[in-house]
Amino acid sequence: MPATKVRWGVLGVANIAMKKVIPAMQRSERCEIVAIASRDPERARQAAKQLQIPKPFGSYEEMLADSSLDAIYNPLPNHLHVPWSIKAAEAGKHVLCEKPLALSAQEAGRLIEVRDKTRVKIGEAFMVRTHPQWLRARELVCSGAIGELRAIVSVFSYFNRDPKNVRNVASIGGGGIYDIGCYPITMARFLFEREPVRVAAMVERDPEMHTDRLSSALLDFDPGQAIFTCSTQLVPFQRMQVLDTKGRIDIEIPYNIPPDRPSRIFIDDGSQLGGLSARAEEFATVDQYTIQGDAFSKAIQEDGEVPVPLENALGNMKVIDAVFRAAESGIWERV
Repeated sequence: MPATKVRWGVLGVANIAMKKVIPAMQRSERCEIVAIASRDPERARQAAKQLQIPKPFGSYEEMLADSSLDAIYNPLPNHLHVPWSIKAAEAGKHVLCEKPLALSAQEAGRLIEVRDKTRVKIGEAFMVRTHPQWLRARELVCSGAIGELRAIVSVFSYFNRDPKNVRNVASIGGGGIYDIGCYPITMARFLFEREPVRVAAMVERDPEMHTDRLSSALLDFDPGQAIFTCSTQLVPFQRMQVLDTKGRIDIEIPYNIPPDRPSRIFIDDGSQLGGLSARAEEFATVDQYTIQGDAFSKAIQEDGEVPVPLENALGNMKVIDAVFRAAESGIWERV
């Protein structure tokens, strides 16, 4: 283990940062949260006091100018992901940016150009991709232990109609596909280990807020298919079924994996209906945000690849773009 930790600053006081990511990174082996910034100096001071962060900054620019920081975590609203990630990179900071990385593939491409110019590390914060349950699921799929992967079915939903919540403001990248539909997309790509070639989709929008509140999409992996439904106005639920030719993987809590108890996947050969032939594999209690922070910091310290590089993030944005196009056109859209 290196003698010194990577020194992190946090842009903004978003709930995900305050309640999940910062506390998890503070428990990590390689991360040290030393700064937090808000456009409201008092909010920065209160956040720093609450989480015992040494340096509060009353502006994002002031924090980015701090030469003692190695890396920046960017959990700002979606429309600010690319602009402030660019500013952080140009200030010489490595950047872990929340998902979705951008609002379009074109935007994501700008970040690749900036990364290549500044030579810092930039990655997308899909914490699920480094969790042990997902690494095991991919191992089972890729080894052929349960046959050939043919289909993936996933649902991800919650209920939130608060018009002031950033997830419900269309003009800044709100809506279900950007917020949670990105998860089944990235994890289908993770398991198939390739890109879908075309997409069909349906989107229902909230009549007042105009965000996508109920969306379903079919991704053609040629061969193989992935189907997902996501919603911001349904009963809270999430699940993924991975269907191979000789077996099935049921991922019990695929995305918001609890940090306070073991997680489980179920492997079923289908010999009995109703899942009676499924066997459980249990994984030790871990916090996926701690794992993510350590993995990204290790990439900085050892000059390795970040967990979710920009090329992968660009691939996800291309699929998201195609989902929106397909919902508008009513036909298959190429990715």
